[in-house]
Amino acid sequence: MDNIKRYEIDEFWADSTVIEAGDYVFVGYCMGNEGKPIEDQICGAFSVLESRLAMAGLELDSVVKMDCLFKNISDLHLLPDILKKYFKGKFPARKAYTTDFVRDGILFQIDAIAFKDR
Repeated sequence: MDNIKRYEIDEFWADSTVIEAGDYVFVGYCMGNEGKPIEDQICGAFSVLESRLAMAGLELDSVVKMDCLFKNISDLHLLPDILKKYFKGKFPARKAYTTDFVRDGILFQIDAIAFKDR
């Protein structure tokens, strides 16, 4: 398992937010701008995703699968225009669903899988 790299290891929560395994990079718990309006949180989550992908030398166009978690699924209609801004036509496969978050101020989060061509 020496070829698996873990970034941002959190001992308290017992997780790694970025794991590079073979040709794939798994990124979890991307959220930003907690407590702000949903549009700001969606953009904040993409900023966190970008910075975490950079740890593995990747950019957003490497994302092949994305899970978008909403506090209120009715906010889903905001996502397409924001995705167009960030992905510029190179869209990942994705799904969106609603969930309860651990804190009231969180409205949106992303988990993603990226491909790292070697």
